[in-house]
Amino acid sequence: MDWNHQTAEELVAALRAGEVTSVDLTDEAIARIERDDTAINAICVRDFDRARIAARAADDARARGEDRPLLGIPVTVKESYDIAGLPTTWGMPTHRDHLPADDAVQVSRLKAAGAVVLGKTNVPLGLQDLQTFNEIHGTTNNPWDQGRTPGGSSGGSAAALASGFGALSIGSDIAGSLRTPAHFCGVYAHKPTLGLAATRGMVPPPGPALPEALDLAVVGPMARSARDLTLLLDVMAGPDPLTLGVAYDVTLPPARHERLRDFRVLILDEHPLLPTGAAVRAGVNRVADVLVDAGARVERHSPLLPDLAEAAFLYTQLLFSSTVARFPVEAFEQLRSRAARLSADDRSLDAARLRGMVLSHRDWIETNRLRELHRHGWRQFFAEFDAVVCPVTPTPAFPHDHQPDLMQRRIDIDGAEYPYFDQLVWAGLATMPGLPATAVPAGLSSDGLPVGVQLVGPMLEDRTPLRLAELLEETMGGFQAPKG
Repeated sequence: MDWNHQTAEELVAALRAGEVTSVDLTDEAIARIERDDTAINAICVRDFDRARIAARAADDARARGEDRPLLGIPVTVKESYDIAGLPTTWGMPTHRDHLPADDAVQVSRLKAAGAVVLGKTNVPLGLQDLQTFNEIHGTTNNPWDQGRTPGGSSGGSAAALASGFGALSIGSDIAGSLRTPAHFCGVYAHKPTLGLAATRGMVPPPGPALPEALDLAVVGPMARSARDLTLLLDVMAGPDPLTLGVAYDVTLPPARHERLRDFRVLILDEHPLLPTGAAVRAGVNRVADVLVDAGARVERHSPLLPDLAEAAFLYTQLLFSSTVARFPVEAFEQLRSRAARLSADDRSLDAARLRGMVLSHRDWIETNRLRELHRHGWRQFFAEFDAVVCPVTPTPAFPHDHQPDLMQRRIDIDGAEYPYFDQLVWAGLATMPGLPATAVPAGLSSDGLPVGVQLVGPMLEDRTPLRLAELLEETMGGFQAPKG
């Protein structure tokens, strides 16, 4: 049997039943990578020797009667996570030789759960792109169309999963970096509630790996099934043992419902600041039709929905204020001069990005206050609804675009061009207030490209969008392997 496209849940069952060994699974995964990854370039750092040792240890542990959640399951890890003895570069040439001494907290949790780490997956420079390429490791291609991007910044992980290179992967998300690659590659990903999963060791080189409470940024699971997301989130969730973990454990509330017919869902397929392409609208509406047919309460409008335009501006300013925090003084002063020349009535997202880069601490505090008002609005919204179904980005995967000035790039939406970073408005819907969001496949476009949607749920009720994802997978079908 070809095990490489099986779910982690199926592999765990086969291992428990004695139908296969971890050594078998690991050898098959390595053989698949060695055969196919030259064309995809998803696995940028291979760790096959240690993987085989870990697989033998997993089989020995199982023979002794041990049974951990991921015991013997081959997985990959985004390059940006520290793994002792392997380079962590974030795609930055100046740090190509950086070797951390310790595992990131999430890598430690994977290993404690019994996972077999095959290697690390490719990322864009500094994790700051919706594509995946860098000078050190080159370009990662979309397994569905190698002329297109797999997304970013967890693009290597999504491409690996779609290609059968390991059953699970872990990534990170501040601007859709879990959700966009899942959408572009036809796999699953979950952006947890802000702060739910510890991030220590997912840090730009040279570190140090401190237990910081990051704004906007999260780490989370990627998989080929919704149930696997839940399996991996249970391994990842919990505070850092150096900080809140001293006093607190995590117990997530159960999903609000167990049947599709009981869910109350708001469908969004248009954003006030950016059109949605026909292929993505069709995917959103396929999910809406399934929900309606199942008897769920489905709405298209609600006065309780927080203002999406204001939310996008707040998100843009918060996001870009963090991107320049370590810029050289000269570069920062140039940005401040450019921002000062903006017209007071320029309300474009481009202007919001520039203003965000030079946000004063006083202005950041006011922006954060407005974010808290949005969070309160979402609490009121989720008293009446259980989830929002909406796009991840306005288009399926787009062709590689390596224009070095990201501000000069454009995204094509049904023949019309828009600023490249405008497509982040959908990622920001969940990221700005810190809500959980699950990216799920929703079929293929007329061009044969995967289309996904995101299911946004209430804060710290991550099991609700995850359960909705499971039910949709059961009804619609889920992951499809790329042809060829």
